[in-house]
Amino acid sequence: MSASLGEQVKGFEEAARPRLRPWLQLDPLLLIATLGLIGFGSYVIGTATSGDIAGNPHYYLTRQIAYGAVGLVLMFFMARFDYSRLREWKLGIYGATIALILLTLALGTATRGSKRWIDLPFFKLQSSELGKVLLIVALAAFVIDRMRRLSEKETTSRILLLAILPAMLVVLQPDLGSGMVYIAIACCILFIAGTKWTHFLAIGTITVTIVVGVLVGAPAAGVHLLKPYQVDRLTAFVNPTDNPRKQGYQLRQSQVAIGSGQKTGRGPEHATQTKLDFLPEHHTDFVFSVVGEEFGFMGAALVLSLYALLIWRALRILTMAKNLYGALIAGGVAAMLMFQIFVNVGMTIGIMPITGVPLPLLSYGGSSVIVTFLAVGLLQSIHVQARLSALAKRRELVT
Repeated sequence: MSASLGEQVKGFEEAARPRLRPWLQLDPLLLIATLGLIGFGSYVIGTATSGDIAGNPHYYLTRQIAYGAVGLVLMFFMARFDYSRLREWKLGIYGATIALILLTLALGTATRGSKRWIDLPFFKLQSSELGKVLLIVALAAFVIDRMRRLSEKETTSRILLLAILPAMLVVLQPDLGSGMVYIAIACCILFIAGTKWTHFLAIGTITVTIVVGVLVGAPAAGVHLLKPYQVDRLTAFVNPTDNPRKQGYQLRQSQVAIGSGQKTGRGPEHATQTKLDFLPEHHTDFVFSVVGEEFGFMGAALVLSLYALLIWRALRILTMAKNLYGALIAGGVAAMLMFQIFVNVGMTIGIMPITGVPLPLLSYGGSSVIVTFLAVGLLQSIHVQARLSALAKRRELVT
């Protein structure tokens, strides 16, 4: 090799070396969207709950900020971790998912008739939230192992069953919303892997049959598979004006809150639906309604724009992943986020039934916030590994 060429190679390596540091390879737009959502969400929670706890107006705000800080640290840690190693641990990860859900059913704290949380020293762990990310990692690995037999119905059935098992256990808590998220994750991973469209047609037919059986057939036979409050929520979605003081109360108050915000909102001090507690669960399920009332169309548009940026970067990372495993994980994370955003925002305006699905990074809750940051950390890890792989290939070409 000539001296001049050697100097060129050395100069390229020196120029590239700082950029090889993982924390400098993070996706900046994804980071901006994440920080913007957790920051704006914390502010909204602070204004909405300032009068909820007597003598402690910042109770929810300080905890949400703490959850965000812990999640941010975990996100940076995950970004430095090579996600490809998780493929080797698929059995243990899937087993941990099932074990956590079963542990919650056995030892979980009952709140309003639901067993969804395990009491820990500093916060309540909602296993169904953590199970979302664990399921994405495990299912992606199982799909990779059967890629050569992906066209077979048996493969599709096995992957779906791997998702249905934890989904059904979560529904028993009961947590119908998270169970739906699990199924959406599995379908998206199968789609990205290249499953035949005829398999999805069969899945759709079976799904419609099950829904009709649960909502119509089973009650007609005297078997009630859904809780009374779940039936009320579905009834309110289909006929919201039949009983606005009972089944349709939550939806009606949400629509009033969003509508009263108009273009620029009423401001935190004049948001009567929130301040006077007409709007239920204003810091969790209906936090988007608070955004609509306090900040109007402009605030809602800002939140949805940040979510659009978040989803766009997730899909962009999907296309640049260094291997199929990374692409499947990115697709699973994108499906998890999109499904939760669509269902939560949709239920506040009346186009989706109320299922208790949290709004990522806006709804109050340690498990939801931390798990979302872990999911974003996985996306950043895929991005970092893709960039490092591309730089390594460029160095090989030069040398």
